[in-house]
Amino acid sequence: MTSKLWPYITPGIPDELFERLPGIPLSKREIRLLLISQLRLQQSDVLWDIGAGTGTIAIEVGLLCPQGRIIAVERDEEVANLIRHNCQRFEVKNVEVIEGSAPDCLHHLKDTPQRVCIEGGRFVSEILQTVWNYLPSHGRVVATAANLESLYAISQSFATLQARNVEVVQSAVNRLETRGFSQTFKAVDPIFILSGEKLD
Repeated sequence: MTSKLWPYITPGIPDELFERLPGIPLSKREIRLLLISQLRLQQSDVLWDIGAGTGTIAIEVGLLCPQGRIIAVERDEEVANLIRHNCQRFEVKNVEVIEGSAPDCLHHLKDTPQRVCIEGGRFVSEILQTVWNYLPSHGRVVATAANLESLYAISQSFATLQARNVEVVQSAVNRLETRGFSQTFKAVDPIFILSGEKLD
């Protein structure tokens, strides 16, 4: 599925095409590409996107998997409305935005996920424990860590849950920027992307 704003079948929507709010994080394009590749999506998958922020992952997956269903979970009402606005801009119809704090609100979600994306969050261990109970066999979780504490918490949770096929990737991305009369490379903040599967 494509939209007028992004008429291509490939992922990688430029960051500037998304509406933003000050202080609300946005997953950079190159990070999104890595994260989406780790999700290993199928056309009709249900994805829970927890801590959806600006809605970049939900929208990219919504366009890639028009038969799928994406549940974007965001605790802040203003940010949740931003996700809805961005979905309208990209003409994405298969994203449902849920306002609530994870992991508490996850008990109210109706659709069982085949894939779960966890983008940051203070309660990542608790969130992982909760979503693991809902995942079917061969379900997959991808989580991001921007600091050492989150990296440790996710790694420890995967070990406790006996996740299989665990992978850890750290991004190292530099973008060319024009500054005055010269062009220089600026680093995008590195992110750890961890993924694992539930096998019965």
